[in-house]
This record gives sequence, structure tokens and C-alpha cells, in this order.
Amino acid sequence: MLMHSSLAGTTQSVPLGVAAVKFWTRSKFKGCNALKKTINPTRVPIEEKESYRWLQNLRESTELFGDPQRCVHIGDRESDIYELFCTAQDVGTHFLVRTCVDRLAGNGEHTIADEMDEACIKGLHRVQTTDNRGRVAEAVLEIRYRRISVLPPIGKQSRYPALRLTMIHAQERTEPIDRQRIEWKLITDLPVTSRQDAIEKLDWYAMRWKIETFHKILKSGCKAEESRLRTADRLANLVAIFCILSWRIFWITMINRAMPDAPPELVLTQAEIKLNRAGNVGDFGSWL
Repeated sequence: MLMHSSLAGTTQSVPLGVAAVKFWTRSKFKGCNALKKTINPTRVPIEEKESYRWLQNLRESTELFGDPQRCVHIGDRESDIYELFCTAQDVGTHFLVRTCVDRLAGNGEHTIADEMDEACIKGLHRVQTTDNRGRVAEAVLEIRYRRISVLPPIGKQSRYPALRLTMIHAQERTEPIDRQRIEWKLITDLPVTSRQDAIEKLDWYAMRWKIETFHKILKSGCKAEESRLRTADRLANLVAIFCILSWRIFWITMINRAMPDAPPELVLTQAEIKLNRAGNVGDFGSWL
């Protein structure tokens, strides 16, 4: 059984909770690579693909917040799906995705990469990173951005319209010796008109790693993968509870880092505070 989750957070990296979760199982194909051996994936309707979960979570989380214009859905290269771009437009929300597909652009006789090759460097951005030995280093990124008319895949042009989207390319100026070169290619429906706008979107995408931290808590802290329940429904219910617990642990951790002297009432109820204090003095049994 597999799970796809969407974590909500603020632009200050505070995790607000789990906005949507999808559980599913595979009966035949083990991912897109196996599917490609039997059929052209571009000919399969999105509703019949596992990647449809990205669209479902986008719709559900947007509806949950009730204010589509305030939401920006951030995803890694797996979410580089044209149908997702159109879905975001349909529900009036926004997206920021790391792209892995060189799509057709303009009049269809060239690609996004062709246009970005012509884009000039709009500024530099310095970031801190680590090398293969864990040492902190500074990297200088060259930033390019351009508003482009992006076309759907050839087999889907009768179903989906062309979209005006913004491409942001950030690449390290020089090839480092002891680590992989930083190169991000982002696509978004949001406007980018300045270097500062581009840096803001890069910072937002960097927050995507928070979902990996959430999954780490879920797997290592709650040990969700070690559960041995008899049915998938029971396992889904247990993992759903673990998701709430994992978010809460994550949330408390982030608040502690930002406000280490904050009172416990900020994140715990009175019953929880009493329970923790009782446990600390070895009198847990009196609170059962």
C-alpha cells in the first residue's frame, strides 16, 4: 500500500497540518517505467494513472482552505504534469513545480529550453550548501526567468489549452569539485518580474523539503512501515492517525526552534501538560 500526502505550511516554514492524503495499491504495474514497456503513457487519460493523485490532492487541499488565491501548490519533478497546471487554473489556485519535461512553447516549432537559452542572466543569488563531506560552502547561482506560452503534449492539444507560464532557471556559475552542481528549473503560473521575485520562488521551492521531514517522522518516529495489521483499511486508519501525530511533532519542533522560551500552553492543552509532567516524575499511572 502506498500513500501520497500534501503538507500545508506558511511561507515562514511553519507546518499547519496535512491537507490531503491518498492511499492506493498496485495490482499490476510498478510505476511509470513499467507502464512504458506496455503502452505510451501520453496516450493514457490522466484519470487512469497513478499521477492523478496529484490533481486530487490539489483540488481537495484547495477546497479545504477555501481561499484558492492564497494557495501555492509546490511539487517536485514527479508533479510536472500538464493536467495539474490546467487543474490549478480551473480551481483558481497557483502552483510552483520543479520541471523535468522540455515542453513545446510559442508556436510549437521550438521548446521551453530554446527560449530559456535566449534569456539573459537577470541576477545572482548566493546560497549555503554542503559538500560530500558535510562541510558548509557558498554557491553562487545565475538566475534567468521568462514568461512563456507553453503548449500541451501533441496528443492532448485537442483537450487542453496553451498556458502562459513563468520559467525560472537557477544554475550554479561554476562546476564544483566535491558535490553535484546546483540546477533548478521551476515552472509556475505566478508572475516573476524581478530578481527578488525569482529568489522568493526559489525559497518557496526549498521549503518543499519539509514534506520529506514529515515522512521521516512518520517512518522513523512513528514506525508506520513496521505496522502489521491484517487489512489495508485498518492500516490506512492507523497511518492516518500517525499523520496527525507526525505533523504535531513536526509543528512543536519548529515552534521550539523559533521560540525556545515559549510557554507550553502555546502548543499543549492543560491535560497534555499534566500528563507530561506526571510522566517526568514517574507518576504516569495516576493519570491513566
